[in-house]
Amino acid sequence: MTIRERLREQEPTLSFELFPPRSPAAEEMLGRTMRAIVATRPDFISITYGASGSTQGASRSVVQRVAQEHNVPPLAHLTCVGQSRGDLRAVIEGYLEDGVRDFLALRGDAPQGQSGWHPHPDGLVYASDLVRFLRETAHAHGVDDLSVGVAAFPAQHAVERYRQTALDVLKAKQDAGADFAITQVFYEVAHYTGLVAAARERGITIPIIPEVMPLVSAQRARRAAQITDVPTPQSLVAALDAAATDDEARATGVAHAAGLARQLLDAGAPGIHVITFNRHDAAVELVDRLPLSGHRA
Repeated sequence: MTIRERLREQEPTLSFELFPPRSPAAEEMLGRTMRAIVATRPDFISITYGASGSTQGASRSVVQRVAQEHNVPPLAHLTCVGQSRGDLRAVIEGYLEDGVRDFLALRGDAPQGQSGWHPHPDGLVYASDLVRFLRETAHAHGVDDLSVGVAAFPAQHAVERYRQTALDVLKAKQDAGADFAITQVFYEVAHYTGLVAAARERGITIPIIPEVMPLVSAQRARRAAQITDVPTPQSLVAALDAAATDDEARATGVAHAAGLARQLLDAGAPGIHVITFNRHDAAVELVDRLPLSGHRA
């Protein structure tokens, strides 16, 4: 069952995001995290893809482990940055050979140290281009049951001067063949509900799955703000700073994320996508606090 098909069912989905490890110690931690989150019976697990394809081999290895060792549908990330059409075609064909049918099509961020974002001379410019390219490549190999996800940006939509752009971009992705969207991080339920309401008025009908990030330290909260360009609520940062122990900080972050996730589910969100940072404690504790039928460690 593809993610597109699973989202047609009535029960909210549960999913997690992992990233490929960069060291033997990180590999070991990933294994522990994978086993722990698989115990919650997720509907799918997404695996990130480094800028310019920098983690191509490692990402594919994690995708294979999720599918083969744990029998969970993997959502393979793909980005446009720094890659030609030939590069992308080869990556897609490799995933198709592995039986992957769920993809997240992203424009991607510029590599670290590069000023601004510049497409490859023979590459793709927009995520909507990648959605079309994915479907065309799969079709050429006789695969038409592809499920393609894209990104949505509630925090961007909440800023008036970016609102129309956020909707235009999401509509272009749907028109290109996207089946669902997963949001970038945000911290206010009104940002999500505002985006969904505006999207529906615009004729954007694809399910939009909210991303929730349990922040377990003030350092991670500040780093998340730098990476995503979405400010972490000062009240949360202050509470994390005030925590006397790591366990207290984790409990603070999980409680905040659980509160947001419950509000999102009450507002009709089709699922919850949990950012793990390749660590399982906070992610599993978050799931245990949510009213998600059949998803418990």
